[in-house]
Amino acid sequence: MVKVDRRIMRTQEAIKKALLELMSEKSFDSMTIQDIADRANINRATIYLHYLDKYDLLDKIIEEHVTNMANLCELEPELDWIESTVLCMEYLERNYLFFSTMLASEGATYFRNRFVQHNVEEFKKDVDVKVGKNLGQNEDIIAEFVANAYVGIVEWWIRNEMPYPPKEMAEKVGDLLERII
Repeated sequence: MVKVDRRIMRTQEAIKKALLELMSEKSFDSMTIQDIADRANINRATIYLHYLDKYDLLDKIIEEHVTNMANLCELEPELDWIESTVLCMEYLERNYLFFSTMLASEGATYFRNRFVQHNVEEFKKDVDVKVGKNLGQNEDIIAEFVANAYVGIVEWWIRNEMPYPPKEMAEKVGDLLERII
């Protein structure tokens, strides 16, 4: 296991935070590397040590969050829908700045597509079209339907400033998922 220098971790966190804060204030396209550097209180060259450009930075942040959410489920594969959804909702709550910014910004379409695709892959693992309530259905259609519904309710929850605590929200969503899958 490679040990990462804490200074590098702090610098990268400052850069990511600066990008998210700026995205909540202005469009991503109008943002410059200098804007990000100024907000993070670092030199422009420091950003280029870690990222190719602002698009690479955004992509790395999105990938980090999608991977973290995927890892939550992989760490606890024996969890049922509700328990697994609680973990996801708690992660969303802990990372509210990221998710609320991504869903309210111009990067929303790109992020949403990545988030939906991640969920399609996860839900496909649980869809059974050979027996039960989904007998004869198309696996791809079910996975797309459920993933888009799940992402849609997450968007609603975040845009409405999380009106229900993660556990309660997870129970509501988990109940709905069990009806479909």
